[in-house]
Amino acid sequence: MNVKSILKYVLSVALAGVLLWLALRSVDWTAFLEGLKVTKWLWLVPFFAASIGALVFRAFRWRLLLRSSGLKTRWLEAWDANNVGNLANLGLPGAGEVLRCGYVSGKSTFGNVFGTVLMERLWDIVAIFLMLTLSLVLDRDKFGPFFLEQVWEPMTSRFQFSLWWVLVAVVVLVALFFWAVYHFRAKSRLCAKIAGALSSVGQGFSSFGRMEHKGAFLLFTVGIWFMYLLMAFSVMKSMPDLAELDLKDALFFTVVGNCASIIPVPGGIGAYHYLMALAVSGIYGKTWEAGILYATLQHELHAVLVLILGVISYLRISVARRHSSL
Repeated sequence: MNVKSILKYVLSVALAGVLLWLALRSVDWTAFLEGLKVTKWLWLVPFFAASIGALVFRAFRWRLLLRSSGLKTRWLEAWDANNVGNLANLGLPGAGEVLRCGYVSGKSTFGNVFGTVLMERLWDIVAIFLMLTLSLVLDRDKFGPFFLEQVWEPMTSRFQFSLWWVLVAVVVLVALFFWAVYHFRAKSRLCAKIAGALSSVGQGFSSFGRMEHKGAFLLFTVGIWFMYLLMAFSVMKSMPDLAELDLKDALFFTVVGNCASIIPVPGGIGAYHYLMALAVSGIYGKTWEAGILYATLQHELHAVLVLILGVISYLRISVARRHSSL
């Protein structure tokens, strides 16, 4: 691990610690434990079923992108690579996306496979935006103020003017970078290598356009996010304090939780707990402890599942590679 990776990990852990402290500093642990005692654990059976279902759909969806990029990957290979990647993301945000590409690149270039991952993430962003829009349509008066006051304004109020300049500067620098790379690729070996890598990534990113089964891809995407919705719904129903809420509220929780995942902290620890507790207490008038309990059940139980599946997949990949090398 190089210095840059170490620094990134230390900063992400520090950020996670700060957010976790903000989330837990005012928790009444007696009330939290009392809420844990009355949790209806049977509701967590559909939670785990939906969690596994989302992972299954993700493997099927990624396999379609890989096949349209010319890489004939078996479903089990995509499943194992995804699981190991998710395991890595628990420790270092973003590392899993790179790691899973290495497991399946094989006969293809790494950049090509990484491009398919970028295309996946683009569709996930589209899904989050559509679900946010649906939440606002269903109950704008309840959910709108929360996103404006608790999510958007804190991110932009102090840096609103400078933020736009930063965005403009980033766009200009990226544009200049691409222009320089392709303009000097015939004269510079470094630029030629970078141009080749970018072209490889672009080929993978454009894999959706070449896909034969776009309908199946869209159905898998809908299936993934419906499973996330069922996960949120199951945890809500397991808690007496939130049991009266419905699918509309589960949709809102799903959107808030995925907004928290944007913050680069290990496994979303801290950011997820803080935003969910803020939503549960601020919108529904429940206690902060109820929000922390919801976040803990949803986040930690899923992390345990990711840990178990990740270890199993890693061992299976290691054994398969050992046999193939004999």
